[in-house]
Amino acid sequence: MAKNLLIVESPAKAKTINKYLGKDFQVLASYGHVRDLKPKEGAVDPDHGFAMKYEVIERNEKHVDAIAKAAKVADDIYLATDLDREGEAISWHISEILKERGLTEGKRMHRVVFSEITPKAIKAAVAQPRGLSYDMVDAQQARRALDYLVGFNLSPVLWRKVQRGLSAGRVQSPALRMIVEREEEIEAFVAREYWTVEAKLKHAEGDFGARLTKLNGKKFEQFDLTNERDALAARAALTEAAHGRLTVSEVSSKERKRRPAPPFTTSTLQQEAARKLGFGTSRTMKIAQGLYEGVSLGSEGNVGLITYMRTDSTALSTEATDELRALIARDFGRNALPEGVQVYRTKSKNAQEAHEAIRPTSAMRTPRQVAAFLNDEQRKLYELIWKRTVACQMIHATLNTVSVDFELPQVAGGPAAFRATGTTVVDPGFLAVYEEGRDQKSAEDEEEGRRLPRLARGEQVAVADILADQHFTEPPPRYSEASLVKALEEYGIGRPSTYASIIQVLQNREYVFLDSRRFKPTDVGRAVGKFLTQHFNQYVDYDFTAKLEDELDAVSRGEEAWVPLMERFWQPFKTQVEEKTESVDRSEATGARELGIDPKSGKPVSVRLGRYGPYAQIGDKDTDEKLQFASLRPGQSMHTITLEQAMELFKLPRMLGTSQSGEEVSVGIGRFGPFVKQGSTYASLKPEDDPYTIELPRALQIVHEKLEMLANRVIADFGNGVQVLNGRYGPYITDGEKNARIPKETEPKDLTEAQCLELLAAAPAKKGRFGRKTTTKQAAAKKAPPAKKAAAKKAPAKKAATKKTTATKAAKKSATKKAAAKKAGKAGAPT
Repeated sequence: MAKNLLIVESPAKAKTINKYLGKDFQVLASYGHVRDLKPKEGAVDPDHGFAMKYEVIERNEKHVDAIAKAAKVADDIYLATDLDREGEAISWHISEILKERGLTEGKRMHRVVFSEITPKAIKAAVAQPRGLSYDMVDAQQARRALDYLVGFNLSPVLWRKVQRGLSAGRVQSPALRMIVEREEEIEAFVAREYWTVEAKLKHAEGDFGARLTKLNGKKFEQFDLTNERDALAARAALTEAAHGRLTVSEVSSKERKRRPAPPFTTSTLQQEAARKLGFGTSRTMKIAQGLYEGVSLGSEGNVGLITYMRTDSTALSTEATDELRALIARDFGRNALPEGVQVYRTKSKNAQEAHEAIRPTSAMRTPRQVAAFLNDEQRKLYELIWKRTVACQMIHATLNTVSVDFELPQVAGGPAAFRATGTTVVDPGFLAVYEEGRDQKSAEDEEEGRRLPRLARGEQVAVADILADQHFTEPPPRYSEASLVKALEEYGIGRPSTYASIIQVLQNREYVFLDSRRFKPTDVGRAVGKFLTQHFNQYVDYDFTAKLEDELDAVSRGEEAWVPLMERFWQPFKTQVEEKTESVDRSEATGARELGIDPKSGKPVSVRLGRYGPYAQIGDKDTDEKLQFASLRPGQSMHTITLEQAMELFKLPRMLGTSQSGEEVSVGIGRFGPFVKQGSTYASLKPEDDPYTIELPRALQIVHEKLEMLANRVIADFGNGVQVLNGRYGPYITDGEKNARIPKETEPKDLTEAQCLELLAAAPAKKGRFGRKTTTKQAAAKKAPPAKKAAAKKAPAKKAATKKTTATKAAKKSATKKAAAKKAGKAGAPT
């Protein structure tokens, strides 16, 4: 057995590193986090110094056991998890598990870190180990405890006041607030009309345009022309004064330098990948993780192609800049090199300068050389990183901006002027390799690439036309993934490793969705965002969240203790949760909105958020015995729906007629969406069917398909609860508690009972109400084995006294189960 055990996080990384260290090392993967807080209330104890109760994560138990087995026979144990706070915490958790199992006595424990997976970096890290950084561990523990306490205490408030099953997060909630507030800005925005005037000019060297810059003797501003009448009057006066020509009054030229963007940090990589490649943040990080951990390059074997992808540093090592300068001189010429190395300042207060920016591990591995070994997504991302890194060490671009002014002194109302601008590239410098993308183009961007003909003062240019164009001001744009990450970074919310997860959590909880690659909040998301902003404003405040992040950073640097930080947060937070639980009215929390009066009944019409989503209501629960309800249609929002649109919803259910058998056929919208009903049979409408316009023949067809499916639903029934069924997504096996997929090569009708039981045993447990898997004990409590059920059926009747005793026991058991269920429900609060 190997004398040295080195532990990393992922199996891909283990595979790459294993070949670098030789037979004296065994390299194992932890498969990410190995321990987490126990998933129940009380795992963080504020009354005892915020003591935290951990347990091994179930899915990783076998990997932890493999690490423990290898540690037992190793002399030296190297903890080589990632170099950020989470990586440090994982190393600490592994060391704690080994200590608890008595496997560290007489062993030498080492902590090693590296920012790239190359033979040189790995061997250097192993040769220079350090101890665990308990400051970083404390910072991560504080972060996890805060997230846990916020989730377990704030989520139940949302359940009571907004909707069951919701959850709130310490960092996700301010991000949700951003998206919700932007949506409110857009809805409140009132467009303003304005007009621009442009002269279309003809020249032998090329036609071009000049915009109006002076009117009636004054500088022309955006809102000087706000209606068609004035705009057309100005156009007529200018056309008359020009007499078909404009005279050049001034020609000016200005040379400027444009400098390259810094090398990538996590945030800027996510932004550029979203702009240029259309990658979401999670997708970008997953691809980058693969490039970092290692890709097989044929005879070279597995090679890490980029440095660590979670960083807020823009620093580059001397070795990296030397190689970059050699590459630039070789491929672009010495004129493309600046005099010295380009050094970039990192914006983040807590950036660890020992870390590097995201860069290729070797710039000499050009995208063309490695393209054959990468999939399309890897190739695109590697090329983006390579180009940005190379460009950051190249000379600035030199641009020449030319402005040409045309005076029109003889205009009714006062002198006028036009200006034409254009920019040409004198020396592309770094632009020969890479240009940073932008979320919105500026006027300067529009000018770049526009060439003007050579013009001299006093020269006359023919006017082809003078145009007046109508415009309207536009609301601020919704956040894209790139602009949201940028905003989070600017506000100091979250850190490099959290941006992708923040966005993913908001989408998974269905608080937001992407529409044309821009984030829109759902009605539930808006209700949660507004509720938290109104009643827990301090805890979703951008400055407060950023300050808390800074304090956690101070803990990681050893400048602050974590328990006092927790105490400052906990007491006021707990008090506010208790107060709001009692004082806030549910109708206020769900954002109930009055739309008007029903013209038929004279009752109020409102929209509100219910257990199954937004709905319209006719009547007032305090004064009306019978209320009418109607679910909102897909795409409708309770914040923008009008009274007229809401009244349309109450046209359902619609009676369509009768079937051939004389059963009534109707269509409506229920908990699970639009449906057609024939007698006692319900069938969901297809996405292309509209419940407001569907006709009887189509409804009958949908019911017929449903009845056919039900008739053919059971493929096999083995009489003990185990069945092979036809489902919505194809055939599957079930025993009522678990479902199992059928292998592709297997014919469902040929399955035996033994095969079904084997497939069910291997199938994952069903997920519970909040996404957690049902444990073996829970499954056993829900359902007795088929054999016991069969025996119970065959058992003879008992005497009356025995029946009474059994009933008493059952009642006690039922009460115990109810208490356990209540406790489990409380413990299941999502974090």
